[in-house]
Amino acid sequence: MNLLLLNVLLALAWAALMGQFDLSNLIFGFVLGYFALWLTARHIGPNYFRKVPLALLFLGFYLRELVLANLRVARMILSRDLKRLLRPAIVAVPLDLHNRSAVVFLANMLTLTPGTLSVDVSNDLRTLFLHTLALESPEITRREIKEGYERRIKELFES
Repeated sequence: MNLLLLNVLLALAWAALMGQFDLSNLIFGFVLGYFALWLTARHIGPNYFRKVPLALLFLGFYLRELVLANLRVARMILSRDLKRLLRPAIVAVPLDLHNRSAVVFLANMLTLTPGTLSVDVSNDLRTLFLHTLALESPEITRREIKEGYERRIKELFES
């Protein structure tokens, strides 16, 4: 059974035992289930226990990026000088991801971020074509994606 699913089921079981399905009980149940699974790690394998903290770190990073992107787009839209700020472009971003799911995850995360849209991925999964509303420079955009999103997703999917 998938360990994440098992951990979620343990969280639901905890909330059922407590008789309250609120967020605090679900989070506590998830943490409790995580430690219960950790105690049995020699039977399960250590990979899951490396990925949960990485996923939580990625979630924090993504939420921060989401808020900042919303603020940038809102400032741009509300500006009197929209024509100067609006510099749409398509940027080819070379990828170092070796997992199809990781490439799809990256493309979806960028599409969900205001101001960017994943347009296409090359057939060999080595290049992501990204539309951006306000291009500073292609190099800066590539660096932000590779050092921010791609590095974290690579750790999450390929570790």
